[in-house]
Amino acid sequence: MNICVFSSSSNAIPKVYFDEARKLGKLIGELGHTLVNGGANVGLMEAVTIAASKAGAKTIGIIPEKFVQRSLASTNSHEVISTKDMQERKSKMRDISDAFIALPGSFGTLEEILEVLTLRQLSYHTKPIVFINTNNFYQNLFNQFEQGFSEQFAKEIYRELYFSAQNAESALKYITIYQPKELDSKWFIVPNK
Repeated sequence: MNICVFSSSSNAIPKVYFDEARKLGKLIGELGHTLVNGGANVGLMEAVTIAASKAGAKTIGIIPEKFVQRSLASTNSHEVISTKDMQERKSKMRDISDAFIALPGSFGTLEEILEVLTLRQLSYHTKPIVFINTNNFYQNLFNQFEQGFSEQFAKEIYRELYFSAQNAESALKYITIYQPKELDSKWFIVPNK
């Protein structure tokens, strides 16, 4: 299975996040999966790539040519795919992946995982989506989702679109047993306003 991991490119974050990224990479390799990620040589991206590679996983880094020119491409990826821009990068990552995991990250990670989540909501794919909630990093985001459900910005069934995992083991177990659920139409039936 090709598992896409979105994650931080920061080297400044606390050690607890690196530890979980390495654990995830190691498990991906031990379970015989392929890692797909953003291909950078910094932050959690590099940590998960090195750990996955050491554990026997094939690793595919997909990185915009602009970052390759800035020497940001990981030399630990077995395959590096250079794209013309971020849009092409994300499209390629989605196309070749069978499942998606978000480790903690900032704007880029959030944008990537939320786009995948939106595309699942709109039935463009039925692939599993997991947030690894290390150190309760994503709790405020989940609270925002809950407000959306309670105020009917989104249907409550869309809690089924994603899984919150406390650790790498839980994330990979979920992906292994995942069965896509049939979703109804995104839109509520409401009177015209």
